[in-house]
Amino acid sequence: MALGHGAMTTPTTTGSMDFDPGPLGPFLTRHLGCDNGHFRLERIGGGQSNPTYFLNWGHRRLVLRKQPTGPILKGAHAIDREYRVLEALCDTDVPVPAPVLYHGDADLLGTPFYLMERVEGRVFTDTSLADLPPGERRPIWMAVADTLAAMHRLHPEEVGLGDFGRPGNYFERQIARWDRQYRASPSGPIPQIERLHGWLVTNQPPDDGINALCHGDFRIGNLLFHPTKPKVVAILDWELSTLGHPLADLGFCAMPWHTAPDEYGGLLGVDLEEMQLPDLDEFVARYRAARPGSSPLKPFHKAFALYRFAVIFVGISDRAKAGSAADPKAAALAPLAERFALRALEIAENRAHMTADITNGSAQTPP
Repeated sequence: MALGHGAMTTPTTTGSMDFDPGPLGPFLTRHLGCDNGHFRLERIGGGQSNPTYFLNWGHRRLVLRKQPTGPILKGAHAIDREYRVLEALCDTDVPVPAPVLYHGDADLLGTPFYLMERVEGRVFTDTSLADLPPGERRPIWMAVADTLAAMHRLHPEEVGLGDFGRPGNYFERQIARWDRQYRASPSGPIPQIERLHGWLVTNQPPDDGINALCHGDFRIGNLLFHPTKPKVVAILDWELSTLGHPLADLGFCAMPWHTAPDEYGGLLGVDLEEMQLPDLDEFVARYRAARPGSSPLKPFHKAFALYRFAVIFVGISDRAKAGSAADPKAAALAPLAERFALRALEIAENRAHMTADITNGSAQTPP
């Protein structure tokens, strides 16, 4: 039945809730009007970061995204920064979901949260795109490159993001930041990560002054594609975004070509020609063609991306141990912290397949 303004309603819920949804009904009624009996929450599985839900309210199809419950590291799960980016980009040619509202207090759901419009489209978690017809795979990856280039072509100050990060010395600051996050972990030391950190500090390139909006986690699994066309219709998961060097994002996109299928779904060892997938050189060339004047991708940028993701896996493992991970399968990802560090060392030291036994769980640091 239709509810009048101010009436309370109980949602239909699907999946595990990490908050009591009861107080949400009156809040949404005040801000969005009555729900006409269509209040529904559905937990979206698979994410390792901020818990995310489909939310139907009246005839609106929305997405609710919030911080995880429990203790979190300082600066992590930056819901407020995600929402600011959506507001800044919603009227540009960089595709994002339309923002609806942000609630910064923890009084309602136990953590801050925001709402955005739900965008219809396809999500691909398999980098090999094996479920697609072979002829559609390369165009999807080319759309990834084009979208990344479009984001990096944007001038942050023109959309109100000129103060979204500190200018200059991006890689130096990022290496220091992720080292602090790694060392704040209650887990024991991981020698491969510490060795990689030393290499990055020694081999970081001079600052070239280039500054752009960086997503921080730009990969195919964080993109929503048109239902039928090879076109990105929304970039998702902006919590790690900042102003920084575009080659950090491009290096992050290069990770699938340097990690195996059982290492968070990489492409290493896949027959790219048979699968009609681009190799890394083709992907990077497409990006650089869409962003003229961009600098070449170097081993440092690829190793840095793998290092950063290795530290992210440390955090996922810690949350799994604490029982606050967004994905119940998060504990199984703990070994990837070491594996990604080893893959980065392969690039850094130009050693091919030095982790040959890695998929058998017996990876060792080479002498």
